Amino acid sequence: MTDSTPNLWQRLRYVGGGTLPPSMADWVLNDLTGPGATRRYLMRFLLPVLPVLCLFLLVPGPLWMGLSMMALLYLPLIYFTVALVYVYRRHRLVSHGFDPELADTAEVRRAEAERIAYETRHNRA
Repeated sequence: MTDSTPNLWQRLRYVGGGTLPPSMADWVLNDLTGPGATRRYLMRFLLPVLPVLCLFLLVPGPLWMGLSMMALLYLPLIYFTVALVYVYRRHRLVSHGFDPELADTAEVRRAEAERIAYETRHNRA
């Protein structure tokens, strides 16, 4: 029987940057290119740092000072995390033995749907 989804330890290793066995290739491909892939990527990078950043709230002084220190670190993290989603997705695909062009499948499908809608709208077939 082949594994279809990773167990807790495999998932933690995967989130930390490790690779999964080839038997879980379908799961990895869906995780990186399927619906919600960008949302999962953002959650994996942006949520774990929040508890650490909340330590700034323990700094003596007004609340806005702790929140400002958090924002000084969190806002650039958000910016770079969003900016590098495509690069990260391609890297993860390559590290699991997939073609990095698979990262573009959603864009290709969207462009094809737009082209068909355009041709339908303007009576071009």
